[in-house]
Parts: sequence; structure tokens; C-alpha cells
Amino acid sequence: MNIFRLAGDVSHLVAILILLMKIWRSKSCAGISGKSQVLFALVFTTRYLDLFTIYISAYNTVMKVVFLALSYATVYLIYMRFRNSYDSENDTFRVEFLLVPVIGLSFLENYAFTPLEILWTFSIFLESVAIMPQLFMITKTGEAESITTHYLFFLGLYRALYIANWVWRYHTEGFYDQIAIVSGVVQTIFYCDFFYLYVTRVLRGRGKMSLPMPV
Repeated sequence: MNIFRLAGDVSHLVAILILLMKIWRSKSCAGISGKSQVLFALVFTTRYLDLFTIYISAYNTVMKVVFLALSYATVYLIYMRFRNSYDSENDTFRVEFLLVPVIGLSFLENYAFTPLEILWTFSIFLESVAIMPQLFMITKTGEAESITTHYLFFLGLYRALYIANWVWRYHTEGFYDQIAIVSGVVQTIFYCDFFYLYVTRVLRGRGKMSLPMPV
């Protein structure tokens, strides 16, 4: 394992922990898209179906269990424990517009036409767009709490570090995963505008990140 993948995994874990701590400490999930969190839980579920059949390393197994547990814990807090604070009026992104094309693409573009491989491909494609309900929610409300933007920053950093991981592996191992790389690049592109706003607004000390109003 190279430093870029390790740093990417840590960034991913930090992002999820930031979100969980935000919800737990404030006793509120206001500003958090439950739909995005359900999609991420679906990503981990379909990707880690091999958890009990394929052993790669202790690190790999532990991380799979942790991500599955944390993703479902987040969904539980949003839809059960603190459901009264869930902003369903602004979490209105039509997820079927993501799921239908992702399902279709998973059947058309995969490395083997088997159930596990198709579901793995589905998880890769879905992860690249799972954040869209959250970004749509921020656009709709016009602002986001700083803690929410920290979560998004580390989530985007995780994808950027994984791109570096793929570049490193290609040059050192000759490894090339077209599906994962293309999906990762697409996902990182979604964060580009957010990264700019994060650096220029949040890191300068504002409590919330407000989007620029159209002229």
C-alpha cells in the first residue's frame, strides 16, 4: 500500500467521523442530505459483498467493516434518532436520475458479467455521483455550516488522493483500472467549485459558506 492510498483512506474516514460527530454533538442533522448518506450506504453494501468470502488483509477487512458500520450509523441518526431535525423540504434531489443510468451503465461496462462484479461496478459508478444530493441541497439553501463543508472537503480530498494513488500504481506496478479512474475523476470534478469556495470563504473564518448570489 502506498502513501496516497493510505492518506486517501484516512481522509475518507475523517470525513465520515466529522459528519457523525456533527450530528451527534448538535443532536441535529440539519443541512445534511439523508439521500446522499443512503446512497453512500448502498455504495459500501454493494462493494463489500465479498467481505466474508475474499480475504486480502486485516487492514482491508477492518476498513470494510468500519465504513459499513459508520455509513449505516449515519443513516440511522438522520432517519431515526434525529429525524425531527431532518430537512426533507430541501433534500429533494431525484435520486432515480442517478440510480437508473448507473444501473444501466453497470450492466454495459464491467470486467465480468457476474453478479458480484456488476454490483462492484455499480458501487464505483454510484460513488462518483452519490454526493450530488448534498451539493444540490447546499445550492438550494444557499449556504452550508462550516462543519458540513469540512466533511465535504475531506471527502473530496479522499478522491483526489486516490487519483494520485492510481497514478502511482500505474507507474510502479503497471496497474490500470479504467472504471475506477474515470469514476474517480468525475467525482473529483464535482468538488472543484466547492474546493474554491471552501478555501476562499470557510478557511477565512466565516461560520458558514454562503454561495454567491446570481446577478
